[in-house]
Amino acid sequence: MTQTAPVSVDTAKAPPGRFTHREIMVTMSGLVIAMLLAMLDNMIVAPALPTIVGDLGGLNHLAWVTTGYILASTAATPIWGKLGDLIGRRITFLSSIAIFLIGSALCGMSQNMAELIGFRALQGLGAGGLMVGVMAVLADIVPPRDRSKYQGVMMAVMPVAMIGGPLAGGFITDNLSWRWAFYVNLPLGVVALAVCWFVLAKLPTRGAGQVRIDWTGAALLTVWITTLVLITSWGGTEYDWGSAMIITLAVVTVVAFAAFVMVERRAAEPIMPLSVFTNRNFTLAGALSLVVGFAMFGGVTLLPQFQQYVQGSSATNSGLLLMPMMIAAMALSLAGGAVISRTGRYRALPLAGSVLMTGGLALFATMGPDTSRVLTSLYMVVLGAGMGCLMQTTMLIAQNSAPLRDMGAATGAATFLRNMGGSLGVSVLGALYTHTLSDSFASAAGASADAGKTGGAVAQMTPEVLRGLPEAVRHAFARAVSDGVDTAFTWGASAAVLGIVIALFIRHVPLRGFTGGPGADTAPAPAPAADPVSG
Repeated sequence: MTQTAPVSVDTAKAPPGRFTHREIMVTMSGLVIAMLLAMLDNMIVAPALPTIVGDLGGLNHLAWVTTGYILASTAATPIWGKLGDLIGRRITFLSSIAIFLIGSALCGMSQNMAELIGFRALQGLGAGGLMVGVMAVLADIVPPRDRSKYQGVMMAVMPVAMIGGPLAGGFITDNLSWRWAFYVNLPLGVVALAVCWFVLAKLPTRGAGQVRIDWTGAALLTVWITTLVLITSWGGTEYDWGSAMIITLAVVTVVAFAAFVMVERRAAEPIMPLSVFTNRNFTLAGALSLVVGFAMFGGVTLLPQFQQYVQGSSATNSGLLLMPMMIAAMALSLAGGAVISRTGRYRALPLAGSVLMTGGLALFATMGPDTSRVLTSLYMVVLGAGMGCLMQTTMLIAQNSAPLRDMGAATGAATFLRNMGGSLGVSVLGALYTHTLSDSFASAAGASADAGKTGGAVAQMTPEVLRGLPEAVRHAFARAVSDGVDTAFTWGASAAVLGIVIALFIRHVPLRGFTGGPGADTAPAPAPAADPVSG
């Protein structure tokens, strides 16, 4: 098959309607800030939650401060993506930033827990448009052949958010006020809004008369996503998996999803075009994103438990100790992006990333009370390398497999699948961890008089409480935490093996370049009948 040479964006003068390299770099400054806002928010707010409860009350509803945000952002992600396709990326992206900032300001002014939960949902509504908007805007201004190196830069935001967020949140709570955990978004957001207002003016728009919004599909999508998120958030924690509430939510999810599929098949402008899933590479990239979210993020959330309860790290230090994983992810993402841009070949990256992810999770499953911090850091490097190979590459493959007219919807679907994988992973692996921990500690309680006195206090155990207990109890609880983490990572590694199988079936499809003005290149290149694994 003859491949047309892609048009590079690194030129002093771009074709009409396209962005020069300088304009792309200016735009990237606004996109990076928007990405930082989306990733940083929950990280900053988490350390402030105990203080918020002390000020506003409402301890019984504390979980909804996080759940409301996640619900709104997850449900809104595919809708924001489709709206960008229909009315233009600039107006939808700017609107999502504005809604996020309004929600942040209102959260800071909350006078009771009910107000805070409602305003967090509003903030989440805007956040849903930030993540999908960043990737969709990038897809509009940079062709896939050159996009990988810019997406690699976006990956650098993750270590900043995961490490800097808890530190900033703790500092703000201790030295200012918990309200500034929300107000801190305002100056950054205003800068992102101003930059994107001017530099995105070249992006195409569509008149209001041309827009037909699939409101029925949007409503059904919101219903089944909401109930699915509630299942993953509540299952095994607020309610037993076999409880009437979880079963009811599962039934509603299945019925709403079936109705959604029927509506989307008939809609003129479906919120989530099912046609994109007929592309083999898009479906495989989406499935791989789901597996990555489940195995990687579901497992990573448990690492601080091991570091604090077994290795004796503080909450702040446990965040800093994740740095080897984040640095490895950033380095591999940047290097992988450079290789893809130079060679146009990408197939080896998701396969290598899946192998590294599986290996890293399997290594974590061997940890015990005697595992050193140095060895844990080495395991993190392996997992981080897998993360760096997979995160941007799966999105690149998905975007390269979708026509430009559906780029926002396709980006939203891929982002949604990764987020849902993460939610499922946190819920399922968290439940396995808790169950194993409780059983292991109960067994220790039966064999130790000191442990038996605290056998029923697992749910209330904190690192501070644990340090004040007898040596036998501390040892038994550390062993139980280690057993729980090992079980969770074993299942995570088992799920990650599926990622290797999926990656083997991804075909190499030449990365597109822009050919003409906006709206050109509306269909993905056809996949070849066969290709070497080295592609």
